Amino acid sequence: MKIATYSLQGVENVGVLTPGGDALCPLGAFGYDCGDMLQAIRLLNRGEVSRLSARLAGGEAPGALPLDSVTLLAPIPRPEQDILCLGVNYAEHALECGFINEALRSRKAEPAIYFSKRVSRAVDPEAPVDSHPDLVDDLDYEAELAVIVGKDALNVAESDAESYIFGYTILNDISARTLQRTHKQWYRGKSLDGFTPMGPWIVTADEIPYPPVLDIGTRVNGQLRQNSSTGCLIHGVGEILSEISAGMTLRAGSVIATGTPAGVAMGMAQPKYLRAGDVVECFIQGIGTLRNPVK
Repeated sequence: MKIATYSLQGVENVGVLTPGGDALCPLGAFGYDCGDMLQAIRLLNRGEVSRLSARLAGGEAPGALPLDSVTLLAPIPRPEQDILCLGVNYAEHALECGFINEALRSRKAEPAIYFSKRVSRAVDPEAPVDSHPDLVDDLDYEAELAVIVGKDALNVAESDAESYIFGYTILNDISARTLQRTHKQWYRGKSLDGFTPMGPWIVTADEIPYPPVLDIGTRVNGQLRQNSSTGCLIHGVGEILSEISAGMTLRAGSVIATGTPAGVAMGMAQPKYLRAGDVVECFIQGIGTLRNPVK
């Protein structure tokens, strides 16, 4: 099931896509009382997701709105906590950025690299990415599989991690490379306003076999830049969720960005950084495409 945040006549709501993918049904039309995606995540446990999916499959479509009549917003427009991110979590990306050498290609990096990303407002599908030309001259893209936590998680065993996942979406971890390097850590270079495109919706966990092995990539102005699989993650989704919840509570609706594959501009011999007018499309198999122009 695909669940989305959308706007109609200036009012935000949460809806589910019909099986044909051409319409959205407000959750309220199915009898669920929730004002935003964070409330919906807490309300829709695995059983409720299964029941709602069955109703959709059976042809129910109360209050259906044509998809082209609404504006899709970031699934979680205002994350409750900073987004949790994995750094250099694909071997080929670690190689292109100089974090490992060829001899270490097949060796699992220890420990995982975690950082957080400040988001005051996530960027909607089709909405522009602010290039901040007064601050940034090396703007980069990073397609990432984002895991949405479905219930409060603390000290989760890796074997139980799947049961804590509500679903998955696409996140573009926009990065200002000079800021990232200058400050000796990654927080500022990844947290400027407009640096977190997300969407176009959340696909619930029951729709994607676990652990997720999905094609992932990026096109810039139609040119393929990143092309890999989430099966190449160094640290998998279960390990990440277990380790990061050890001693630290992840609230329902928390977003974990699992890292990006090779092909970013920074890793090129002649970097092709983003410029105003470029169009970035991040895609993940089974989820869709997140498209954003750069301004």
